[in-house]
Amino acid sequence: MTNTVTNKFDSITYLAGGTVRQQEAYRLLTKYRFVEFLSGFSPLLAGTIPLNIDIASSDLDIICYYKSEDDFRACLTQHFSAFADFTLQGLLINQEQAILASFTTDGWPIEIFGQNIPVKQQMAYRHMIVEHHLLQQNGELFRKQIVDLKNQGYKTEPAFAKALGLIGDPYLSLLDLEM
Repeated sequence: MTNTVTNKFDSITYLAGGTVRQQEAYRLLTKYRFVEFLSGFSPLLAGTIPLNIDIASSDLDIICYYKSEDDFRACLTQHFSAFADFTLQGLLINQEQAILASFTTDGWPIEIFGQNIPVKQQMAYRHMIVEHHLLQQNGELFRKQIVDLKNQGYKTEPAFAKALGLIGDPYLSLLDLEM
């Protein structure tokens, strides 16, 4: 993977010139200062919106790296607890502790996910980079196939696995394609 691909996702600025939904996401993220409030936790937007494979029900997934779980929880509570449907929970993902804040604003579901793992080593980021590469490699018809599968109810990684004919756990199978 080249640095230019990886660097594209280091900032949300690319969204400003993207699809209509990407531009809406950019406006929302800047309006509510998400990146600014989360700046101490290396926030990155992951998931379907950056890749232009989102569907109507897609959320904004912001991944973060925390060193102190308490500081991360405090930040989430301070800046986002006033949003509709706010929840904050601890999770165990691949034997690693994680924190997830969920809420909605301006019609968008938002998830802010944090782990004591640098963001570029987290599964969500690694999947996104592999998926980005696959989308670049396989073109527009492949992208539409992924969106169609997502509209049929497939989650993102299982949609890619089905489209590619991958066998086994789709989340692990995609990581086998990392470069």
